[in-house]
Amino acid sequence: MTPRRRLTPTDRRAQLLAVGARLFAAVPYDDVLMEDVAQEAGVSRALLYRHFPSKHALFAAVYQQATDRLLEATRFDPEATLVEQLTQGLDAHFDYFIANRQAVLAANRVLAGDPVIQTIMTDELDALRSRLLGVLPLADERMHDAVSATLKAWLVFVQVLCVDWLARETCTRTELRDTCIGAAVGALRPLLLADPATDWPPTHTAGA
Repeated sequence: MTPRRRLTPTDRRAQLLAVGARLFAAVPYDDVLMEDVAQEAGVSRALLYRHFPSKHALFAAVYQQATDRLLEATRFDPEATLVEQLTQGLDAHFDYFIANRQAVLAANRVLAGDPVIQTIMTDELDALRSRLLGVLPLADERMHDAVSATLKAWLVFVQVLCVDWLARETCTRTELRDTCIGAAVGALRPLLLADPATDWPPTHTAGA
């Protein structure tokens, strides 16, 4: 066991979250043991359980922290085009998904239907939808409601598609991103007064 360092409760929690994040990213959820977390962190199991009473509680805290950081990294610039905004947001999420494949698969498959994890996901999707609504040109309340419903469905589509891609990469990352962007542009064009993406479709060669 690594020699134990004296830390404040806040710093100790942050350390345990960092260790948990590394382990959940590296191996499937079922293979992560709280004993391994304690050993890597250099603490007793009793201390670990004082901060996180179960593996589920630790995973939920890790996933919440990751979601918060993803939202911080996803900033939709009203001066950018819709395609640029979607590209930035998708790339930030893809970077995390790829680096934390096992954790994402755990949240969406092993713990599918878990109310705590689902609440974290729902809150993130709602925040992303709100941000996108804030940068789209909406003429009236009716259009706002229609676009909001469309974005909600699109975000779920992206989530399902990305999880499937993580499990078996049937296309390139660029193709995955362009599929997601194309779905958004195609769904929004009939609802907006002006074309939201005059720079779409891209001119790159398929499979790049």
